[in-house]
Amino acid sequence: MPAISTLGFILHDATPSCQLGDARTGDSSAISTPQQHNPATTTALRVAPNHQWISTTPGRIAKGQPWMMAIHWAADPKAKRYTPSSSHGPKAMNHTTLRIAQELANLKVCRPGVAYLMRKLKLSERSVEYHLGMLREAGLLVYRTKGTRVSGAVGQASVFERVIPVAYDEAHGIRTVGEGVQRRQVGAAQEARSILGKLSKKAARKVRKPRSKTASKRGGRCTLMQGGTSGLSSAGSTTSPSESKLASGKTDSPTPKSTSRPRRVLNKVGRRHQLAKELIQQEPWLGTAAVPRIAWVVRHVADAGWSATEVRAFLHHCASHRSDNIRRPSAVLATRLRAALTILRSAKDRQECVEAWRESQVAAQQRHNPADWQDLGPGPRSAVAQRELARAQELIRQRKAVAVAPSTEADGPEIFADSPAMALEDLSRAEVLEMRAAAAHDPSVIGLAIELIGETQARRLYTNAAVNRFLADQETANV
Repeated sequence: MPAISTLGFILHDATPSCQLGDARTGDSSAISTPQQHNPATTTALRVAPNHQWISTTPGRIAKGQPWMMAIHWAADPKAKRYTPSSSHGPKAMNHTTLRIAQELANLKVCRPGVAYLMRKLKLSERSVEYHLGMLREAGLLVYRTKGTRVSGAVGQASVFERVIPVAYDEAHGIRTVGEGVQRRQVGAAQEARSILGKLSKKAARKVRKPRSKTASKRGGRCTLMQGGTSGLSSAGSTTSPSESKLASGKTDSPTPKSTSRPRRVLNKVGRRHQLAKELIQQEPWLGTAAVPRIAWVVRHVADAGWSATEVRAFLHHCASHRSDNIRRPSAVLATRLRAALTILRSAKDRQECVEAWRESQVAAQQRHNPADWQDLGPGPRSAVAQRELARAQELIRQRKAVAVAPSTEADGPEIFADSPAMALEDLSRAEVLEMRAAAAHDPSVIGLAIELIGETQARRLYTNAAVNRFLADQETANV
């Protein structure tokens, strides 16, 4: 039975595992034998991969400042104690290694994710991986649990343990008590204490990001060298400038402003947002839409080089006006632009669409100009619509007659017979409902009302929805 137990202990200690428990601890109080210390000896650091685990490392666990002392000792550029085995990457430990080790020393549980170190230290992923590998290879960092990268699942970060290699203890004649990785320091060689004191000062200082070595392009600063309340002038022996130079007000600044800036060129995403903003500003029915949403809707036409005028011309002249009960403005725009690139395939086609749209706008203005009306036509065919039209015409004639007649009141207000608002206010609710029903039966009544009393009053009488539907039908018929 003891032989089986001993065999199991040896196998557990020799084979690294992906999930290990706490390291072996011993309650022995025996102090290790002091090593023969020789300060002139340079000890090389290199740990094989199978010894980079908590169960197989010959080092001892350390935290905080003692571990940072070992880091500064191993990263000393003059001693060259460690040389990476990899042919690519950093050739030795440097300032970045110290910054990463400082972050690891501040962690209560040494489980640093690569993304965390990248975000905290502003480093690339490859740099973090290189320096963590160097710390492991130098025997300063060992695995307690190795991270996992399973496809389709969240990756787990590796759990490390900070250790001090045996070479560090041998180089300074450090005596330890305990067993295995749980050994702790109880003394050091007399001649190595000054070196340990210097390492302790280095470990106590915070390692900061080095400043850029690029020289500043600005000129020298103007700083007052003298001051206070003494009678000595702060200007020293400088000579005052002449009055001509003071009067001109022109001087050369030591930091002249750069007036010639290169024009900013929009990329593909910026062009989409620019087109979306222009459409929202120029089309009232897109006023409540968000710019990013409209930019995504118009991405195809924006990438094809369409301008806001070309998009508006296509919407009003070439696109279908059917929305299929779609209420959101962005959805209406997406529906109407669905076949834009198929209908208008070239810049010439888009230009022809713009010209046709502008001609239709001019024709619509001429069509709604009262000075150009010559003949109102035969009028509606429906008897109900004809009766309502005759009633409206009679009401307008009465108002004009009242306007022509002089007012009987000396100080009374002047009456305008051609005021449509007064005519609409005189209508009862039943009459308004009857006229709206007639317009729903025969939409041509709305066109006559627009010609007689104007579009504004027609919208008051027949509602905006009815007038918009009538105008859209007229525009489609004209196309």
